[in-house]
Amino acid sequence: MPQLQRLAVTAAQICDRKIDLTREQQHYLNRVLRLQGGDRFIAMDGRGHWWLAVLEAQETGLFASITEEIAVNRELPVEVTLMAALPKGNGFDEVVRQATELGVASIVPVTSDRTLLKPSDQKVERWRRIAAEAAEQSERQIVPTILEPVSFDVAVKDCGQKYRFICVARGDNRHLWDCLAALAPPQSPLIKREQDGGELSIVIAIGPEGGWTEGEVKRAIEFGFEAVSLGSRILRAVTAPIVALSLVGAAFEKC
Repeated sequence: MPQLQRLAVTAAQICDRKIDLTREQQHYLNRVLRLQGGDRFIAMDGRGHWWLAVLEAQETGLFASITEEIAVNRELPVEVTLMAALPKGNGFDEVVRQATELGVASIVPVTSDRTLLKPSDQKVERWRRIAAEAAEQSERQIVPTILEPVSFDVAVKDCGQKYRFICVARGDNRHLWDCLAALAPPQSPLIKREQDGGELSIVIAIGPEGGWTEGEVKRAIEFGFEAVSLGSRILRAVTAPIVALSLVGAAFEKC
């Protein structure tokens, strides 16, 4: 199949093998991508489904017809949640974009003791749009879930993942790579499934500028997190998530 443009749609837009395109999507396909009636593109619902679609015109505007479903497998064999303290400025935009490209399943924006940014509803919607755009660009099957910002204490208390890691810049902690390698050795069925039949899922917590406070690390450990290292260098708050997720990809996609 030739290289085709991709468009994220919602399940509510699809009915009787037709896609009801929004005005913004019509503009994007026709004016930005220069697609005309009869041109094909890939529609993705952000939940794991891809369809081959054909752009068509009617009196009220453009719509798309679905011709077939496309079977793809572009996701990590592990469900990764990134719990990231909000950096200053617009740094979280890049965290969302690059984390999406690297395969994250969901992102929890966290306000910590050292957080300066107080995000608005508009910020959260912007992050969700960035995730959708990055998922299209990187040919993801799903669009990562961007949750509402929560406090650090609420985030660690409500964490449901079995494997929990909090990255700490200083201290004699195990490297995250060693922890991941123990979960996914080449010969292990853990690469795709837990022994009890459930999906392997992990959460990685990354701190703000200045890192987590000692009290935050202590509280996370009390809730089952393991303190881990990302190496001997001190990383920026927007760099550390990329390093951590790159390690996940290397550990679980190396075979």
